[in-house]
Amino acid sequence: MASTLTRTPKTKAAPKAAWGSKTAARAPAAPAVRATAGKGNPEAQPDPALSAQERDRLIAQAAYFRAEKRGFVPGCELQDWIEAEAEVLRLIGRP
Repeated sequence: MASTLTRTPKTKAAPKAAWGSKTAARAPAAPAVRATAGKGNPEAQPDPALSAQERDRLIAQAAYFRAEKRGFVPGCELQDWIEAEAEVLRLIGRP
């Protein structure tokens, strides 16, 4: 038995524009990314330093997550804070 192929009506395609013309389709612009200075990019500007309040907020949040992970058992709050502080300072690149 022979199969019959059915075709759907094609829509009219938009005309293609030449490169460089004002009507050429353009790709969406990539989001701006601020490069950080480092070994691979010495000309990039370094990110501004965190304020003391922002840094403390990050440390407090990390300490909270550590306490939550261990079930909020009392007696380890200072250890949570010290470990969180070390982690945050390491992540933001401070000694």
